[in-house]
Amino acid sequence: MHKIGKPVRAISGIQYDQIPSEILTSDEPILLKGLVAQWPAVQAGLASEDEMAAYLKALYSGSKVVLYRCDKEKSGRYFYDDDYRGLGFESEVTSLEKVLDTLVAAKESADLGNYYVGSTTVDECLPLFREKNPMTIGEQNPLVSIWLGNASRIAAHFDAPDNLACCVAGHRTFTLFPIEQIDNLYVGPIDLTPSGQMISTVDFKNPDFEKHPKFKQAIEHALVAEMEPGDALMLPSMWWHHVESHDTFNVLVNYWWRAASNLMDAPINLIYHAILTLRDLPEREKKAWKTVLDHFIFDDQTSKYNHIPKPAQGILGELDEMNARRIRSLLLNKLNR
Repeated sequence: MHKIGKPVRAISGIQYDQIPSEILTSDEPILLKGLVAQWPAVQAGLASEDEMAAYLKALYSGSKVVLYRCDKEKSGRYFYDDDYRGLGFESEVTSLEKVLDTLVAAKESADLGNYYVGSTTVDECLPLFREKNPMTIGEQNPLVSIWLGNASRIAAHFDAPDNLACCVAGHRTFTLFPIEQIDNLYVGPIDLTPSGQMISTVDFKNPDFEKHPKFKQAIEHALVAEMEPGDALMLPSMWWHHVESHDTFNVLVNYWWRAASNLMDAPINLIYHAILTLRDLPEREKKAWKTVLDHFIFDDQTSKYNHIPKPAQGILGELDEMNARRIRSLLLNKLNR
């Protein structure tokens, strides 16, 4: 595998219920060694894969999960098919018990291929997990998800929320890039993606520098987090991350939260609308609209509209529930004209 990146900053001795705010609000990734090493789930995984499976089965609610499978020839890479018109893996809705039994069986035979369950809500699937394996994320009320499978490679992507990713079983490698490297990571189609997020099309295990020459520039900015059971990675919003799981039984639990108001929609929607309305304009018009966007969006808005009486500011005013509804109504009316 091509050598990528330098080690991410690592800190030891942090307690899961006393994570300093400067870590939770960090602008760069931080590896928290042993943060959840005392979790019963981590201890079960260290005992054996059978113990890990039994521990999760004992907490299982019976809700269905989505299982992804790719053939052994893919080496665990969940990606597009060869022409990028479809996905190079299969999926099925099944029980977590069946997934766990499949993983235990697959470790005895590589011919069974690779299996992966991603982003499954812990409170629905394992309702007692958080009580038995506690975590405090400041004043936040995070969305908690579990990811499990055997060896896998998940293409580099970014998420809008901040993320605390806890390695429960197996070993993982996170390869990280600041969002500014987007041009050097060769983004794939955004209306068809393996898991809902735009991804890099570079094969990190065997990068093709003739096809992706600018990836060499991305490597200069890469950070790598090698995670053992019990470690956690603080991953700030909008950082690209490629995730490789190495063992025959891997489990990760992560916590997502956003500092932004819940009234705000997903920023990715701006990309879709901007492609429809701005991308193919003449350059002089695009330049003008960039100035307009700076004025209304990216510049400091604190006192921008003090010349307008507050009751008359309309959607330029504070984004409260009424304004959020008004904006959605305006958009729907304009898009459906």
